[in-house]
Amino acid sequence: MSELEWDSLQNPKGIGKVILKPDSADLIDGVRVHAYPIFPDDRGYFLEVIRLGEGLPAGFPTASTQVSAALSYPGTIKAFHYHRHQTDLWCPAQGMFQVGLVDLRAGSPTYGLRNTLYVGQLRPWQVLIPPGVAHGYKVIGQQAAMLVYVTDRHYNPADEGRIAHDHAGLNYDWELQHK
Repeated sequence: MSELEWDSLQNPKGIGKVILKPDSADLIDGVRVHAYPIFPDDRGYFLEVIRLGEGLPAGFPTASTQVSAALSYPGTIKAFHYHRHQTDLWCPAQGMFQVGLVDLRAGSPTYGLRNTLYVGQLRPWQVLIPPGVAHGYKVIGQQAAMLVYVTDRHYNPADEGRIAHDHAGLNYDWELQHK
């Protein structure tokens, strides 16, 4: 995918389709969402991030799968980036995220489409993000948020492309929507 393919996008300002259920027909092609269980008790909670060979990461090769985590403070925006070959599986472990996705794949049936998902402790969903789909997030709420992410390949900076969070063509609106 070349930058010229997606750089001409002219989306109106907004957040695209808000995804309210894991099997939504409005999901970008190839994006998959799965609810995961949280087991709370009087000591805190336990969540199982992945089982290799099962669920959304079933096809991830064990030799190159990488598990990482990022802690971000309230209001932090980390957006946008995309991968040419790598698939990401995001599992919010603490706090709440506004996840923004944009399909940059020129041949995709959902090319240019934007999705927004509100995920985390109040909506425990894993999000599988295929190559060519730009992704980023904003931490919402008053507490720091922890994102655990699993990739099907070891980190390779040559596989990653970056796009400014306020790129005019993507025109994603990170401002508070329900003022």
